[in-house]
Amino acid sequence: MRTAFALAILLVAGLVGAGSARADVITDWSSAQPPPVPVLKPVKLDGKTTALLILDIQKPNCTAEHLPRCAATIPRIKSLLDKARAAGAMVFYTFPGKGTAADVADPSLAPRDGEWITQSGPDKFLGSELDARLKARGIQTVIVTGTSAQGVGIGTGSAAAQRGYNVIVPQDCLSSIDAYHEQYAIWHLYKGGPAVVTDKTTLTRSDLITF
Repeated sequence: MRTAFALAILLVAGLVGAGSARADVITDWSSAQPPPVPVLKPVKLDGKTTALLILDIQKPNCTAEHLPRCAATIPRIKSLLDKARAAGAMVFYTFPGKGTAADVADPSLAPRDGEWITQSGPDKFLGSELDARLKARGIQTVIVTGTSAQGVGIGTGSAAAQRGYNVIVPQDCLSSIDAYHEQYAIWHLYKGGPAVVTDKTTLTRSDLITF
């Protein structure tokens, strides 16, 4: 009896072990189910305490030839820029590598003096005066736009949330090379990331933002 019981225990353990060995993300890749579509929320902001971040919208990268999904966001970012400036919001650009204001992807998005920096990497707070500039203006909320979603979107959005800022993500103004990269970045900021990020992040659309 004891021998039979011991064999049964070993058999169950073997089955569990075999199942565990197969339960890895690569093996399960094709069976993974996407999460529910995020719910977009309307947002009303105070221009005096809000900053619009326009990150790495630079030619020749953000053009219809090189990155059409980025180029498609330009009119929406421009509309948001007009609303933000009219409300007295702070506007701040970054350009990667050796980029300057002259390299902005579209003249309609041209930054003004003092509104931009050159900064490489996904977290625009690192190695820059961004946090100091935001604090000097009394900024409490940042709107994150630009490219790429999985780079500056997650990097700067998460960094802002961890510094205590409210993070507004207009998903139609945050682009990448394809829909999948945008989807996973948006989900990370919305529900998939750590609570310190998701609790401070509001997912919306550019035409749902008012001042």
